[in-house]
Amino acid sequence: MVKLDKIYTRGGDQGETSLGNGERVPKSSLRIAALGEVDEANATIGMARLNCVGPEDELLARLQNDLFDLGADLCVPIEDAKPALRITQQQIDWLETQIDAATAELSPLTSFILPGGVPGAATLHVARAVVRRAERAVVHLTEVPDQKVNRLVLVYLNRLSDLLFVLARMANAGGQLDVLWVPQKGGNG
Repeated sequence: MVKLDKIYTRGGDQGETSLGNGERVPKSSLRIAALGEVDEANATIGMARLNCVGPEDELLARLQNDLFDLGADLCVPIEDAKPALRITQQQIDWLETQIDAATAELSPLTSFILPGGVPGAATLHVARAVVRRAERAVVHLTEVPDQKVNRLVLVYLNRLSDLLFVLARMANAGGQLDVLWVPQKGGNG
């Protein structure tokens, strides 16, 4: 477990931080940017939890813990020989099970959905959008040849955004309160 006696260390005062393997890197590095996006995604899920109770809150709590696992995975480059916490196929399988169970309770989509509806759905849509941004940051990191990343990190983030989408629909009375896109058909208003 982590024990923090002191919150500030002054170690990052010059614009660098440490990865999980002890390597010092600039805070502007793509890996740190990806970690920051994952942290923001976790924070938005925390905000969404304010509108949830019972099983929904427990599910979101598990997602927050998984995102900490994902951050731990990202902060130790995959080529490092040091043992590290990694996202696993079992975590992705669990996400897919949750997506399938929620989807089975929803009415089929007949239109694209705009983010909104009840407050819980709206905050889940924000969390989904932030997870997509985190996913793009990780994709950007993987495009750099010397930056090795566990491929399951991308799969996890992709599935997580899907789960947050269906959870938003569930929060909107099983899709009954979804805000549907109405195309303007090229008109000027």
